[in-house]
Amino acid sequence: MNPVSAILSALCAAALVGAATSTVYSLMTAAAVVRFRRRAAERKLGNFHPPVSVLKPLCGDEPHLEENLISFYEQVYPEFEILFCARSMQDSAIDTARRVAARFPCIPTRILASGEPPWPNARTYSLEIMRRQARYAILVSSDSDVHVDPDYLASVVAPFSDPRVGMVTCIYRGVARGGLWARLEAMGMSVEMTSGVLVAEMLEGMKFALGPTIAMRQDTVEKIGGLSRAGEYFADDFVLGHWAAAGQKVVLSTHIIDHHLLHSSFKKTIAHQQGWATSTRFSRPLGHLGSVLTYGVPYGLLGLVALAASGHAALGVAVLAFTLLARVLHCLLVSGCVVGDRAALHSAWLYPVRDLMGFCFWLGSYFGSRRLSYRGHPFELMPKGRLRKLTEELKGITQ
Repeated sequence: MNPVSAILSALCAAALVGAATSTVYSLMTAAAVVRFRRRAAERKLGNFHPPVSVLKPLCGDEPHLEENLISFYEQVYPEFEILFCARSMQDSAIDTARRVAARFPCIPTRILASGEPPWPNARTYSLEIMRRQARYAILVSSDSDVHVDPDYLASVVAPFSDPRVGMVTCIYRGVARGGLWARLEAMGMSVEMTSGVLVAEMLEGMKFALGPTIAMRQDTVEKIGGLSRAGEYFADDFVLGHWAAAGQKVVLSTHIIDHHLLHSSFKKTIAHQQGWATSTRFSRPLGHLGSVLTYGVPYGLLGLVALAASGHAALGVAVLAFTLLARVLHCLLVSGCVVGDRAALHSAWLYPVRDLMGFCFWLGSYFGSRRLSYRGHPFELMPKGRLRKLTEELKGITQ
């Protein structure tokens, strides 16, 4: 066999193996979906309603901020307080928080300022400031770009009736009000992210948390050394859940929340997703490396080219068609049966594009820059996902 034929044979084999592994991953996702739906059908909120402190870090007057904050005040829950924290009382988001709080005078609200953070992750510092001021033993932290249903608190707090549970987190559907690129990023949140979480939870239980919602006991935070321990990490949600799982149970709630995208331009959307892919490479190196086997479309395209060049064009077309169809069905399964994302359902035919983008971000995580901008401040990603603050101004990834 000459070298060209050997290379083509290797590429054909790689394409077929990749198409097979992505199919196996879809089947695993289907099993995880069935498991998740069974748990959701069996969910009972009961009468466990301990008082809760809701922690909301703020940074700037983001799109839809007011309606997102209102959804937390409209909770059907007997006793809770809401704490807000920004770097400065002059932050424009503080005015929005005050305006919303004034509409709900019966709900205790406190507004705090953290000042400049002593560690790289400013969001974590805001959470620590609020945690120290919180009145109650159960904390629910949630990002400012999250919108929730009225039964949100009752749902995420319910697992704490089991004293072995130290942390609860939620999957989420992406909500985009922009153009094509925002829609593709939202599909990644609703389908790609959810698939990975459900399969991981099925195989090994929850060993991490998801930042848009982390409910935790005060004593759990104290046992892991406080939120300050996560202050030097970019993916603080991941490490907090990982540390909590070492001593207590971390539960994936069956409640679904809305995660609003804050940007819609091509440049910002791509930069944001590339930043998260790079951070995942540092936070979970082995899992991230293995995720290359979960994509389907790249192997379908490789199969089309390699098999056509080998004289098997019809087989190449069949491999590509199979991977495209499999990705569409994967999107329909997760968006329709788990997160209830109507936008993703209606645009499922676009999911193969999102699948290919995800593979490109995976590649970029190994060959792209480790520099990013977090809330306008430049950082560099270090081993294990730590952040190193840079002095020079950088343009690029925004979160």
